Amino acid sequence: MPAPVSQAVNDTLAMVSDQLILVTVLLYLAAMICFALELAFGRVRTAEPARTRELVGAGGPALPAEGAAGAVRTPPQPAGWAVRAGVAGVVLAWIAWAGNLAGILTRGIAVDRWPWANMYEFVVAICFAAVTAFLALLIRQPIRYLGAFVTVTAALGLGFAVLFLHVQAGPVMPALHSYWIAIHVTAAIVASGLFIVAGVCAILYLIRQDGRPSVLPARETLERVAHRAIVISFPIWTFAVIAGALWADRAWGRYWGWDPKEVWAFVTWVVYAAYLHARATAGWRGKAAMIISLVAFGCLLFNLVGVNIFFSGLHSYADVPK
Repeated sequence: MPAPVSQAVNDTLAMVSDQLILVTVLLYLAAMICFALELAFGRVRTAEPARTRELVGAGGPALPAEGAAGAVRTPPQPAGWAVRAGVAGVVLAWIAWAGNLAGILTRGIAVDRWPWANMYEFVVAICFAAVTAFLALLIRQPIRYLGAFVTVTAALGLGFAVLFLHVQAGPVMPALHSYWIAIHVTAAIVASGLFIVAGVCAILYLIRQDGRPSVLPARETLERVAHRAIVISFPIWTFAVIAGALWADRAWGRYWGWDPKEVWAFVTWVVYAAYLHARATAGWRGKAAMIISLVAFGCLLFNLVGVNIFFSGLHSYADVPK
């Protein structure tokens, strides 16, 4: 394995980056608590019987009683404080997002390179991408109910990176000194963030039981959000795979070499393609489609983390601490 390229490291900025990531973990957890409070107390529970009152006007006939034909049902109103907690969760999520971004930028400036050349930096960037995808979708769609699950996923991901993957800021292998890292890896990070949002929706879909009281939206809503996220992310992942092949040809003189990372990136692409194909041609909907998307999500996670830990290959420069 070639030696890392020598380069100066700004230790002060590197330390600031590490501290920012720690603060970001706490902010994501605080946002998660706010989102969870709104989810538990601020949403109207499905299948909950509505309350009505029998109102009698002065000298007038009584309005229909509860359960009678023509009765007017007033849906339960969410608690105002819980709704405000949800708003606070959005604010905290944006602050945490800014802290996550600042941690990435300061790390990159400290080492004067793109800050996703090892597993620690890569996982930090993916957590940022997942929250970015959630906040971007939140601007256009009412998906605040996903906030608790996306932020806790980001917090756990960052915590895992800090505890088990952290390496000191430093130089990288010569193969990583290429503009392709800005193309290939960035595309993979963006697609992975969207896939994480889709994976969260798929998990909630299987947890959600139709016809039972629940604070979660209907299964159809969860499936729709998951499908939209996959439709957006799949072409980006396709581009990442193609860009990786082009980079491999430039770095190693071949487009494909059956490296474990290459294989699992392609396996992930195939399973997500199978999900989209099943929906578009066979009309698969519901549980079957969500299970396929979860299998694809599992392949994605194994490709992002497991391959670097359990396999050796040309992508083994991820600097996973032993």
